[in-house]
Amino acid sequence: MQLSAVVSSVLSGLVLCNLRAAATTDLRRAPSRIAVVGAGIGGTSTAYFLRQKFGNVQIDIIEKGEVGGRLSTIEMEGKHYESGGSVIHPLNLHMKSFMKELGLNTRSLNSNLVGIYNGEEFVFQESEWFLVNVFKMVWNYGLNFLRMYMWVEDILDKFMRIYRYQTFDYSFSSTESLLHAMGGNDFLTKVNVTIDEVMQKAGFSQRFIDDIVVPAMRVNYGQGAKVNGFVGAVSLAGTDSGLWAVEGGNKLVCTGLLYASKAQLVKGTVTSVQEKSRPTKSGDTVNLYEVNYETDQGPTLGLYDIVVIATPLAKDVTKIKFLDFDLPAEASKPYQQTVATFVHGQINASFFGYPKPLHFSVSEILTTDEPKLFINSIGPVSPVKPESEAAKASDNKVWKIFSPEPLTDEQLRLLFESYHAVIVKKWLAYPHYDPPEKLPPIILHHDIYYLNSIESAASAMEMCALSAKNIALLSYHRWYGHDGQIDQEDLAERLKSEL
Repeated sequence: MQLSAVVSSVLSGLVLCNLRAAATTDLRRAPSRIAVVGAGIGGTSTAYFLRQKFGNVQIDIIEKGEVGGRLSTIEMEGKHYESGGSVIHPLNLHMKSFMKELGLNTRSLNSNLVGIYNGEEFVFQESEWFLVNVFKMVWNYGLNFLRMYMWVEDILDKFMRIYRYQTFDYSFSSTESLLHAMGGNDFLTKVNVTIDEVMQKAGFSQRFIDDIVVPAMRVNYGQGAKVNGFVGAVSLAGTDSGLWAVEGGNKLVCTGLLYASKAQLVKGTVTSVQEKSRPTKSGDTVNLYEVNYETDQGPTLGLYDIVVIATPLAKDVTKIKFLDFDLPAEASKPYQQTVATFVHGQINASFFGYPKPLHFSVSEILTTDEPKLFINSIGPVSPVKPESEAAKASDNKVWKIFSPEPLTDEQLRLLFESYHAVIVKKWLAYPHYDPPEKLPPIILHHDIYYLNSIESAASAMEMCALSAKNIALLSYHRWYGHDGQIDQEDLAERLKSEL
């Protein structure tokens, strides 16, 4: 057959497929109203992607607190500091796209010298000199640092596959199938074993895991080497260079997406969701979801075709009742408490073994898994808006301390020579990881979707954005019967067959 004939045949096939798809879409009515419960990065990005797919539909975002959720700032002495999700990886493509779309500016993060403290001494301290750091790494840990860099790069290469699937409108009906599309059985295995087991099997030394890997888990997730291997890899990716944040605060992404999605913000606390049958003008019936919520004016309700739950369903976070079905036990997975304490003052170097502050060269301190330590990390933070060089150079800085429990006055006096302002923020920030993980379903009911299912694999801003786009695509394809766009892998081969 001649090339021109082949091309003509392929184009005709594509046109026919498009016509069939359009015809299928036209057979079912478009949804009238969609509810998104939660206005954090997950909920607002879901509304944004739903608008892209469904077009002219009413989207309500129901939120009991502030827009931004776990992306939040605190104000201390006239300046604002990140108190929730703080850093964004340079390969987080959805977050980068949001920044461009919303016209926001990036903010580079401080390059602090890091020290790893075990309760008695520093097991590792960074130097200002690159070659000195290389020597220290090799002397203490052999080639483990280089191998970790390569290991993380391999995981990131696999992770990036999800963007290709989403570019071509493919979606996944479970978190397991989404992970498998990215990294095959390797990613699913990592979810079900600890980061300690994963890295030991990969040949990393126990000393390297205890001294370097565990402190990264403690500062990022408030947990040690028992977190699952996938979230552990995500945490280690956060040690890369080039990390950034949003000038003015990361929560600006959420307020921007709310505006861009043209969604209506409804201030209220959702209490229950129930499926209801309603008659139509033609005499038929249609199934809708009745969402009940409490507002300042009292109880109210709304009827929706599709509902997306974009807030954790852990019992200590949300108390939504689903009246048509029982919530799977794995959906109510407990969340880990972490306490962020902000202190404006001067650190006590002698607490960390330096009687003379001039000899104290590190500024960010991570800790090993030592039971007597009452903090996970401590380090200086900068305001979400740029400050002067004089303010940066001041001995009195604002310090951010992560700890599992609120710090006592005695503990604060141990950590600081002097201080004059303290703000405490308690978070149920991320799931308590305890592999093997039972991942909650994405589809809770026929048209009820659970965005935070993905957090049981790994919790991060970009993970929520990935889940948001997946749910927007999945709900669209399931609404219109596009089964060929759901749970399909081997993308390269499929694209070849279509062409």
